[in-house]
Amino acid sequence: MNLTEPRRCNPLAQLLGGLVLSVFGWQKAGQVPSARNMVIIAAPHTTNWDFIFLLAAAYSFGISVNWLGKDSLFRSPLGPILRFLGGVPVDRSKRNNLVQSLSAQIEHGSGIALVIPPSGTRRKTEHWKSGFYRIAEAAQIPLVCGYLDYQKKEAGLGLAFLPSDLSRDMNRIREFYEPIVGKYPENKSRIRLREEDQ
Repeated sequence: MNLTEPRRCNPLAQLLGGLVLSVFGWQKAGQVPSARNMVIIAAPHTTNWDFIFLLAAAYSFGISVNWLGKDSLFRSPLGPILRFLGGVPVDRSKRNNLVQSLSAQIEHGSGIALVIPPSGTRRKTEHWKSGFYRIAEAAQIPLVCGYLDYQKKEAGLGLAFLPSDLSRDMNRIREFYEPIVGKYPENKSRIRLREEDQ
C-alpha cells in the first residue's frame, strides 16, 4: 500500500455511498488529505441520520473508515454488522488507556481513518471530549475537519493539520465549524475542551 494514501473501500461501497448522497440530494465537498492515517472530526452531531450520511460520504470519497461506539451497541444483534461497517467498541465505564491503545494500533496498522464525534452525544453539551485531539497528538497524524451541513446538504472534508498547540488548534476548529449547520441546530454542542478552562 502507498503510505501516502488512507485505506480504500471497495468500488461497490464507493458507488453505493455516492448513490445514497445523490438520492437524498446531498453533494460532497473537499478532498481526502494525503496521509496514511488520520483522525476525522465528525461535527456537528445532532441526529442519528449523521451516521448514515457519514458512512455514505466516506465511501463516496473512496475511503474505509473506523469509528468508536458504546460497547453495549455491539452486544446487540447488530454487533457483527456494526463491526463490518468499521465500528470499534469502547467501554466508557472503565479507564482503559484508550488514547495510548488506539495510537499504538494506528502506528502498527495498514492505514486508518478514525472518525470521532467529539461531542460524544446528539444532545447539546458544554464541552467536547478531548480524545480526538489526544489520539492525533499521540500518533502524530493529521486532524481532519469532517462535516455534514444540513442547510447546504453538503458532506465534506475540510481543514486538515497536525496538532501542535491546543489553544491555537481549537481556535482554528471553532472558526471552521462556526458556519456549519446540523440537522437540529439547537443541539449543536459548544466547541470547547475542559482543558481550555483549566
